[in-house]
Amino acid sequence: MNLIPLAAVWALLALTVIGLLVWRKGVARNEDDSLHVLDAVSAQRTTQADVAHKLDVIDKWGKILTVIAVVYGLALGGLYVYQVFVQHTSIGV
Repeated sequence: MNLIPLAAVWALLALTVIGLLVWRKGVARNEDDSLHVLDAVSAQRTTQADVAHKLDVIDKWGKILTVIAVVYGLALGGLYVYQVFVQHTSIGV
């Protein structure tokens, strides 16, 4: 069994997770850590809520894709070990 296409899918997943990390860092750069509660409906408060919402969405997808990438990588590693084991037992080594 050729594992290269499966490894390419895993690499794409890993690159997507890294891309989400970079995107999150870029969005978090605009984050305002101070709380604007007393301002009525200010632009700062709206911007703060928008940035917080974007970060929540990025975090959600980042966690989901990280778990998928780790599980997929472990399965791919297990498949590789199994394939090597089968090849060595069929040769008689």
